[in-house]
Amino acid sequence: MSGSLRRFGSISRLLQKQSDLTGPINRIHSFLRNQTQAQTREYFRFPSVVKKVREYEIPHSLLTSPFSSSSSSAASFGKVGFVGWYLGMVKSWPVLTKSVTSSAIYIAADLSSQTISMSLADPYDLVRMSRMAGYGLLILGPSLHFWFNLMSKLFPKRDLITTFKKMAMGQLIFGPVMTVVFFSLNARLQGESSEEIVSRLKRDLLPTMLSGVMYWPFCDFITFRFIPVHLQPLVSNSFSYLWTVYMTYMASLEKPVSATC
Repeated sequence: MSGSLRRFGSISRLLQKQSDLTGPINRIHSFLRNQTQAQTREYFRFPSVVKKVREYEIPHSLLTSPFSSSSSSAASFGKVGFVGWYLGMVKSWPVLTKSVTSSAIYIAADLSSQTISMSLADPYDLVRMSRMAGYGLLILGPSLHFWFNLMSKLFPKRDLITTFKKMAMGQLIFGPVMTVVFFSLNARLQGESSEEIVSRLKRDLLPTMLSGVMYWPFCDFITFRFIPVHLQPLVSNSFSYLWTVYMTYMASLEKPVSATC
């Protein structure tokens, strides 16, 4: 009988020790489960694509100057990737970055336009491509930067009515002005006289504007409604690739024959 009691006591002590060990393990499992749930909630807290862009913002110290050493630039690029590097450049050097981007898109669009319209034996017109690159770099890029900043100051909200106001301003003011400047400057650089430029505008401006009305409202709606202001020129330039193919084609048409007495 006493042996049975001793065995029962031993078993009770073993069970007690096991429960003492199980307690901390259960607390650890509970802690890990709570941490996993908290991290899951944090991950799903920011589903917006626009807010995800902030992940690519980089410290200003990585991009203190565009003329820094090549090794430092390479290290910064390797840390943040191309998207982060580009957003850092937009933040540090907004006008320059947007102008170079616009120029690059105009070069690509003009080469595409030439490829479509020319035969296989024809060479590329590098002078024409240079005109388009200069227009994107010196005129369109800075203009887009200041235009989108002006729209954000005049109409800071992003609701539907404000978006339509910005779209109307673009179609009634910015679009026509930039189209006239593009056609006029390109014609002047080709050696056309003032009378020939006026004749070209009479022939090409209205068809171009009508085509723009069918293309740009959708692009402007996406840009003004969903894109942060510092990225709006980039998105607008991306939309303008197809439009620029058409514009460079229109600008390359033969000059109109002026009526003579």
